[in-house]
Amino acid sequence: MVEFKIVDKEHIKELAELASGIWHEYWPCLLAAEQIDYMVEKFQSENAIIEQIKNENYAYFFILKDGIKCGYFGISRKEDYLFLSKLYLKKEYRHQGIGRLAFEKVIEIAKDFGYSSIKLTVNKNNKKTIDAYLKYRLAIIDKDVTDIGKGFVMDDYIMEYTIQ
Repeated sequence: MVEFKIVDKEHIKELAELASGIWHEYWPCLLAAEQIDYMVEKFQSENAIIEQIKNENYAYFFILKDGIKCGYFGISRKEDYLFLSKLYLKKEYRHQGIGRLAFEKVIEIAKDFGYSSIKLTVNKNNKKTIDAYLKYRLAIIDKDVTDIGKGFVMDDYIMEYTIQ
């Protein structure tokens, strides 16, 4: 059984540790170790997550499979759309339909807030994830290169899901 549990203040450190483990396992095939370390600290450290929740309308959810925390997703409420900032699963939980269930939960949340679309960014070289999102009926609507500091950039597609 797959469940979703909002991350409260008491569990932010646990979320940051989960995120770091997943990022360091997932990204080495696409990004240099230095960039992964930098991005984890900048976007998924305990302090970064606290700031996002406090100042950027973020909410994070643990993804649980049979009671075990196997991943997480992060969303941010924007003026005209829901932004899906992160959706990650531990390696051993991928390709089991859990990511699709998590995305369906994001759609449900977006509907509850009255949004008509969900947007996200995805690394242009992250073919498996792009293919998954295309299967979920997202469309590539733009591209963006963002300077994140220390000489690193995020080279992304912007994708959008239109809520029916």
